[in-house]
Amino acid sequence: MGLPQRLILTLLSIYLYSATVVNTQQEFKIQSVELIIEPRNDVTAGTNVTLRCHATVSTSTGKGLIREYTILKNDKIVYTKTIGSSEDFVYQLHNARVFSTGLYQCKLDIQGDTKLSKAQRLNVQGLSQPVLHLNTNVVNEGEEVQATCIAPGEIGSFIFFFFDNDEQISRVEGLSNQAKTTFRLSGADIHKIHCSYKIRTAEDTFPSTKSNNVTVSVKELSITPELKIFPDSTIYEGDHLNISCSAKNVHSSSEGYKLFLSQGTKLLRTGNSTINHNMVAVPKASEALTFDCRVVVRNVEKYSEKKISVVELFSVPSLTMSPTEVFQGQIMTLTCNSDGFASQRINREDLEYTLYPSKNLPSSGKPGVFNVKALQNDFNYTCSAEAKGIKKDSKTLMIRPKVHVSALKISIEDKVILKKSFTILCQSNGSLPINYTLFKDNVQVGTKVIREQNRQAVFMDVINEPGERQYRCEAKNSLHSNKTGSSQHLSVNVIVPLSQMTLAVIPSSLKISEGKELNFICSVNGTGPVTFKWYRTGSVVPLQTNTTTETYSNLEIKPVSKNDSDEYYCEASNGANKVRSENVNVQVFMAPWKKGLIVVACLLLLLLLVLLLVASMLNIKSKRDRREAAAELSVKPSSPKSDDPLTVNLTHDTDVYNAATDAVSFFDGKEGRVTNGTRHSVASVPADISNRSSYSIPATV
Repeated sequence: MGLPQRLILTLLSIYLYSATVVNTQQEFKIQSVELIIEPRNDVTAGTNVTLRCHATVSTSTGKGLIREYTILKNDKIVYTKTIGSSEDFVYQLHNARVFSTGLYQCKLDIQGDTKLSKAQRLNVQGLSQPVLHLNTNVVNEGEEVQATCIAPGEIGSFIFFFFDNDEQISRVEGLSNQAKTTFRLSGADIHKIHCSYKIRTAEDTFPSTKSNNVTVSVKELSITPELKIFPDSTIYEGDHLNISCSAKNVHSSSEGYKLFLSQGTKLLRTGNSTINHNMVAVPKASEALTFDCRVVVRNVEKYSEKKISVVELFSVPSLTMSPTEVFQGQIMTLTCNSDGFASQRINREDLEYTLYPSKNLPSSGKPGVFNVKALQNDFNYTCSAEAKGIKKDSKTLMIRPKVHVSALKISIEDKVILKKSFTILCQSNGSLPINYTLFKDNVQVGTKVIREQNRQAVFMDVINEPGERQYRCEAKNSLHSNKTGSSQHLSVNVIVPLSQMTLAVIPSSLKISEGKELNFICSVNGTGPVTFKWYRTGSVVPLQTNTTTETYSNLEIKPVSKNDSDEYYCEASNGANKVRSENVNVQVFMAPWKKGLIVVACLLLLLLLVLLLVASMLNIKSKRDRREAAAELSVKPSSPKSDDPLTVNLTHDTDVYNAATDAVSFFDGKEGRVTNGTRHSVASVPADISNRSSYSIPATV
């Protein structure tokens, strides 16, 4: 690197550094960024289009800033450029094409601060007409033709199409505005070749118009296939066919060719010269035999086709059985027969029939008729018919021996109640379907057909009169036999619902004395067994439960007590219904001896009250006498001298009297009983305590 170049780099570095310093010292704000499409948004192909990016930026110093502009199309970057001026950024689209159609935006970046303009759509309309070139206008049948299709001036992603008389023969995709392809034309004819193309954008696909037509003449090859079949008249099954496949108009100068002989989709033989094939004619169901001879030379393929009909020598045999249903161990007849045969070639006696498996089969004496004993399980038979070396097999006949009905059972699911429907079930073992018949007292009631395994025949019936009925079932599963199975007789007793319930009490009087016996007797109309339950009102627990074949029952209570007074009722049920009696109110009174005892007790109590009253009156009188005696003593003269004998006696007598008076006052109201000094001990007090002088000490005069 020379000195001038180094100097230029140094100066450029200084300039960029100073610009960066200036930029870092400035404050700025990107106010807006706008994208303008000139001359307009909708243009025709070939127009020069300008994308102008106008930005409004405010700065603190007014000096220029380093700006990076980016043009985007459909959110993808198209072009990026950095400038140092505030002028608009311009991006040119010279000779705009349809591929230029899309959404454009302008992005401004200043020191990491970015702003994006609104999107503007550019629509470019009109594709150029494609141009087609062929390498030749005359070809031999099978030769290749090379074609080139050009889209002048177009850019983008292309799909080219090539057509032969409006039929598409090739398709090519690519990014180039021209495409090449090769193809072969067959048949002596004039072919008109043209092309077209499509341009794909992110949003849509735009088709072009058709190109120019180029005419191509094809010279057909003279070689042709030839197919021969012998015999060519009526062909019967088993006839030998001789088939040949060859090529005609072959010149020594012609290129090598190859022959293919086929029957339908089956390739029989191939070769480079005449092909001969021998086979036995075998008819195809409802279709003719199709043979195809093809010759291929220089990628040209030509063919000849023939169809022949083959008359069937005899039809495929069918195997049938008689009777149509058979039971285990039963002898049946199997018949193998071909319905149709070609009488021009064979007689019916020429047909030989064989049954498989064919072990130990008794002879019936008729062709194709076999007597067979049915096995215990399912088994298969087939048969074959053969004539003139041709053998045909029948379809497999699967035989399922049936099992006669057995173990027939009859049962009743519900309780049999008078005038109410009930269910009768019949079931047996045996092959389906099974026909069941129900009899009541040897009179037919109804029939049912069961077609599913483990299903029972269900009958409904109603009995309107009391008494016993006899039911039985019959079952049959053969259409050609009268053999049936019969069940045992089922005896049915009808339950008559309970009614007219009565409740009797013994004794008939509902007022009874303690210690007596009480009997309740409950009776109903209906059939047993009947369950009787006895209750006291207010209790859900029965006093007694009894099941009996009789239509009555009793409850005995002995001996009754006062606690047995209550209301009683009974309930009865027999499987058909439940009835309840009216409530009976029982009152238990006191026993007579208890009443007499109470009377005696009352009389004794009354006597005691009288005695207490008399004692109280005597007590009152005694108190009055004492008060009178005390009053008499209080009026006597002053006390005598103490040494006077009479005075001493009177004083002593007065003390004794006072003590006795106090004692009487203490026992007043004590019912004439006093304690004797010990707990629970009493001593009697004299009945007459009013004569106080009897307890005084007589005075000595």
